[in-house]
Amino acid sequence: MLSAAVAQPDVALTPGEAVAQRTVTAYTLTPEQLHKAEGLHRASVVLSLSGAVLGFAVLAVLIASRFGPRLQRFVQSASSRRFVQAILYFPMLLLTLAACELPLEIYGHHISLVYGLSVQGWGSWMGDWGKQQLIVLLIGTPLLAGLYSGIRRSPRRWWLYCWLVSLPIMAALVFAAPVLIDPIFNRFEPLSRTNPQLTAELRSLAHSAELDIPASRIFLMHASDKVTGYNAYVTGFSATKRVLVWDTTARDLTPAQTLFIFGHEMGHYVLHHIYLGMACSALLMFFGFYLLQRLAHWMVSRHGKRWQVNSVAEWSSLPVLILLASLLSFFGTPLGNTFSRWEEHQADVFALQITAPVTANSGQVAAQTFQLLGENGLSYPYPSRLLVFWSYSHPPIAERIRFALAHPDGH
Repeated sequence: MLSAAVAQPDVALTPGEAVAQRTVTAYTLTPEQLHKAEGLHRASVVLSLSGAVLGFAVLAVLIASRFGPRLQRFVQSASSRRFVQAILYFPMLLLTLAACELPLEIYGHHISLVYGLSVQGWGSWMGDWGKQQLIVLLIGTPLLAGLYSGIRRSPRRWWLYCWLVSLPIMAALVFAAPVLIDPIFNRFEPLSRTNPQLTAELRSLAHSAELDIPASRIFLMHASDKVTGYNAYVTGFSATKRVLVWDTTARDLTPAQTLFIFGHEMGHYVLHHIYLGMACSALLMFFGFYLLQRLAHWMVSRHGKRWQVNSVAEWSSLPVLILLASLLSFFGTPLGNTFSRWEEHQADVFALQITAPVTANSGQVAAQTFQLLGENGLSYPYPSRLLVFWSYSHPPIAERIRFALAHPDGH
C-alpha cells in the first residue's frame, strides 16, 4: 500500500522573528517600503505645516472679524455674572477653534488609514475626538477663568502668578493621566494577567539594574484596537508611575527585542526623565508666560481699538492670547524636541547597557528592533536636518541603528 507524507504547513514568523533572522548593518527599506515611506513623509510634512498655518489663519480671521468682542457682548447680554459668562464664552470659542481644525484632523486620520498605521474606524475616531474636546472644555474652562482672574488682579505680574499656579496643575495632570484620562481612550490590564512569563522576564531585567518594578506597575495596553505600531512607555509619577507595553509589541516582537524596548523605558524610569521633562516644560513655560504678557499688552495697546479689544483683561482678548501662545509654542518646539531627543538617546544608552549582560549580541538586537520599528512605521530614512531639529522628538531611526551597532554595550 502506498502512503503519502502529509505536508506540514510552515509556521508563520512574527515580524520580530523575521527581522531577527537578518543581520542589520544599517537602516534599509525595500523599494516598495521606501516608496510608501516617501509618500507618508511628504504627507506628514504637508499636514504638519498646514495645521500650523491653518491654526494661525483661523485665529487671525477671528481677530480681524472681531469674533471675540461679538461673543463677549453675547455672553454679557446673557448674564451679568462673570462665572456664567466664563462658562459660556470659553467653551464657545474653544469649540469654534476645534470645529475649524476638524477637517485637517480628519484628513490626518485618513492618511493613517491609507498607510496602514491605524485600524480605528471612523465612529471610534469621532468618539475619541468628542471625548478629547470634552476633556479640553472641562479642564480648559476653569484654567482660562483663573488666567483672566489673574490678569484683572495684577495686570503687570499676572504672568508670574499664572506660571506659579501652572506648576502644581501640570504635576497634577501628569499624576492623574494614567488613572483618569488614559483609560478613557484605551483599554489596559496588568501584563501578568495575559503574559506572566513576559512579566517575569521584564521584572528580572529590572532586578539586574537593582530596580524593583512590581508586577502591578506593568500594564498591557490594547493598542491593536486602533493602531498597528509597536511601543511601550513610562507614564505618571509616584503612586501612579507605571510602564505600559502595547499588545502589538508583546505579540509581534521576540523576547530579546521586547526586553530592549522595556530596557529603554526602564531608562526613562531610572533616569527620572518624567521629572526632568516636567522641569524642562516649567522652564519653557516661565519664558512663555513672560513673553505672552509683554506681547499681549503691546498688541492690544497698538491694535486693540481696531479689533475692539479694549484690554487684555476682557474676554474678547482670548483669540489674541491664543494666537500669541500658538506662535510662541511653534517657535519653542525645537527647544522641547531637542531636550526630548537627548532623553531618548540616554534611554537607548541605558537599554544597551542593561541588556548587554543578558542578551547575546545586544547591539544587533537593538538594531533589529529599530529596523522593525522603522519598517512598521514607514519611517523615512533621509529626513532633512532642519526637520529633525524642528519636529523630531526621537532621534532618526538610522541614527539610532548606527549608534547601537557602534556601541553595543552603550559606551
